[in-house]
Amino acid sequence: MRDSLTSSPDHQLAKAVKDSKAPAISRAAAVLRLLGKSEAPLGLQAIARELGLVPSTCLYVLRALVAEELVSFDPDTKRYALEAGVLTLARQWLRRNEFADLAQPVLDRLAQTFGVTMLGVQIFGLDRIVTVAVSQSAGFQLSVQVGSRFPALISATGRCIAAFGDYPDSQLEARFRPLRWEDPPSFAEWQQQVAETRRQGFGIDEGNYISGVTVLAAPVWKQRGRPSHALVAIGLGSALKRNGMPELQDALLASAQTLTIQLGGKMPRP
Repeated sequence: MRDSLTSSPDHQLAKAVKDSKAPAISRAAAVLRLLGKSEAPLGLQAIARELGLVPSTCLYVLRALVAEELVSFDPDTKRYALEAGVLTLARQWLRRNEFADLAQPVLDRLAQTFGVTMLGVQIFGLDRIVTVAVSQSAGFQLSVQVGSRFPALISATGRCIAAFGDYPDSQLEARFRPLRWEDPPSFAEWQQQVAETRRQGFGIDEGNYISGVTVLAAPVWKQRGRPSHALVAIGLGSALKRNGMPELQDALLASAQTLTIQLGGKMPRP
């Protein structure tokens, strides 16, 4: 999967800032998210424009974040970027993330056995999914890092969220329409794939999201209700067919079921 900076999520950030009842906190969080997604440092005007902030207000927020060592400022380029202070916060969160600890050895084993890139992701409703654990094989490697964020309904994980989330079709369609695929399915085709995901217990994306790349995802539950996490396998479609797609599917689903039990969750009845 790809972690890209697109205009739609930034407009959503701007709306969240505008509607927030705690604007100072919301503005700071929006700035951090924007800098976290950007592949290069950003200037004041670019940040203010993307978030719909008055430049003077944006500058006040940036200076506060610099003082807290969460954002760095380069006086030569006049641009801002994330500072190492965010790592302290992330490290503390990861230490308390039971799923990441349990999933890492599973990801390592599956990545090496099947020559795929493996991700452990956390699901945040219909908003987004966030990568919390990664394992790369010596074979197929994809540039995904812990902290990478993706739209919730994209690719194979999105099919799992839709299949087991009990969301109304109207809500799913509204979230589905803005998604960016290299070979986009129609909403009707996607609904059929969601139904198949519900039947077989895992989702599969064969070249829709990234051409030539197959993505498989198996949901994990931390409690009864909607899935809280997912295990994701990513590889070249042709290579996966040669190296045993059914075996990977079985291993992925079994691992997700084991993690659900370890987390004390409950899987839905078939």
